[in-house]
Amino acid sequence: MLRRLHSEQPDSFAFTPANQAWAEAQMTKYPEGRQASAVIPLLWRAQEQEGWLTKPAIETVADMLGMAYIRVLEVVSFYFMFQMQPTGSVANIQICGTTTCMICGAEDLIAVCKEKIAEKPHTLSADGKFTWEEVECLGACTNAPMAQIGKDYYEDLTAKGFAQMIDDLAAGKVPVPGPQNGRYAAEPKLGLTTLTDYESGKTQYNASVQRAVDLCETVKRIQGDEVPLLTPWVGKDGVVAGRAAADPAPKAPETPKPAVKQAAEAKKAAAKKPAAKAEAPVAEEKEPEVLKAARGGKADDLKLLKGVGPKLEETLNELGFFHFDQVAAWGEAEVAWVDARLKFKGRIERDGWIEQAKQLASGEETEFAKKAKEDGRYDDE
Repeated sequence: MLRRLHSEQPDSFAFTPANQAWAEAQMTKYPEGRQASAVIPLLWRAQEQEGWLTKPAIETVADMLGMAYIRVLEVVSFYFMFQMQPTGSVANIQICGTTTCMICGAEDLIAVCKEKIAEKPHTLSADGKFTWEEVECLGACTNAPMAQIGKDYYEDLTAKGFAQMIDDLAAGKVPVPGPQNGRYAAEPKLGLTTLTDYESGKTQYNASVQRAVDLCETVKRIQGDEVPLLTPWVGKDGVVAGRAAADPAPKAPETPKPAVKQAAEAKKAAAKKPAAKAEAPVAEEKEPEVLKAARGGKADDLKLLKGVGPKLEETLNELGFFHFDQVAAWGEAEVAWVDARLKFKGRIERDGWIEQAKQLASGEETEFAKKAKEDGRYDDE
């Protein structure tokens, strides 16, 4: 499976104060110069906070640990537990598709996901609440078929019960995890044949399910403030266990930045200097020329603009833009109007839509459009 950064990215990322404190505490576990060892827990906490790992989040973790961006990206793209595309705001449902679950009905569960969430995995549902994917064995073979939703396992599933579970989650309910057919844990489906006195000592739920019920946070992502920050290796005086009192907790090493990055940051800093003297006025919005439908029923292929893919083209069409000459006619006020209605702001100017649209409207072909046609793909697919 090809794993790469998602085509649409937010402008920035920052840990919440609680998660920032947690991340810095994890770094103190390791000797001076070994903070890169904390890369996986920091990435995981970033994913728990946002639901997936964005490019700014990856870069933030890299900067904290003194690592090159590509090294952290290598970790993210290698481990499938890291999501490189947006996930549902309520849950990303992971269906076990390995042998036992497949024999016992995993394909029926996948069919429910295709019907209720999206036809393809790693695709947001229409309401943005869910995504789904098929994963390798999750180790609950006795209770197949099963799925992991959030932190917990949902076992002994049927297609009908699973469909209802998704409806309940969408409605804000938290289904009780564990076996869904009345089975207590992983005992034989027809009941115990040995150690039958075990029945008399059972509580309502097995220990794992009971803990989930008590916390009532099965699908809730970690925010960092659920429990006190636990750093038992750091004393009250701030000294890390095994280090001298004068030896402070290690910080990420200062690593030389690549020349390309240095140049980019210098350019960015230079661009910000004029703004320090006087903030640029916010452009007033003005609605551009919009159409109810494409002229003559034939719209231009807006995906030939760099940065525009099928989803963004659909959004532009919904706003009333079907032709290159419409985009080419945008001024500053019109750009502000359109920008305010897109998911990620700034891409119109960043990707140079207007200049490209002028060329394409006049019958010329841009380098990007030529390459997109040759490759048979578009920028955000």
